[in-house]
Amino acid sequence: MENATDVARAAADIVLLAPDLGVIADGVAEGRRTYANIMKYLRMGTSSSFGNMLSMAPASLVIPFLPMTAIQILLNNLLYDLSDTGIPFDAVDQDDLAAQHNWSMSAIMRFTGIMGPLSSVFDLATFGLPLFVYRAAADEFRTAWFVESILTQILVIFVIRTRLQPWQSRPHRALAAALFLALGPLGLVFGFAPVPQSLLLCVVGLATAYLVLAQMLQRWAIA
Repeated sequence: MENATDVARAAADIVLLAPDLGVIADGVAEGRRTYANIMKYLRMGTSSSFGNMLSMAPASLVIPFLPMTAIQILLNNLLYDLSDTGIPFDAVDQDDLAAQHNWSMSAIMRFTGIMGPLSSVFDLATFGLPLFVYRAAADEFRTAWFVESILTQILVIFVIRTRLQPWQSRPHRALAAALFLALGPLGLVFGFAPVPQSLLLCVVGLATAYLVLAQMLQRWAIA
């Protein structure tokens, strides 16, 4: 304790500034909450990056133009990173607070190996739909893929942030605000071309199907 002798405080690994052993439990809980939120960020980032890599490798063989311009890629990354800024404030499931968790690279690889290819399948479907069904021009293609990419990359955090159903575990207000800010009109002021309404609805439908499947698979993906 803080009021212990100088020798005792010098030899101690931890000195409690408050006369209450409960602060140790509070510190353990805060550490577990921090670890759980770090894992959310790692799952989201690694699966998204791996999925994009798997998507672009075959797509680059058949798409006769740049799928996105440099400024659109930067905007995509900016909005994606903006949506992550609320993760440190997010609430954590009681199961994550009740038990000790050890770092496991295999758990990260397992999640990435399941969720990454899943996002790639829907990316490839989004590539094929405007190219082969709608015969979209380059600007229309980029707009369709940008919308699908933003929807899937950002909204999936509502799925992977908890082992529960998304409506059973509410995200912190800061996380929700960052996500909806990233999905607002800010993302549509960089010269994207209008796309047919039916194509836009198909893209939204693909994103919705992806989120439903992600919710179904995440219980196996999160070890």
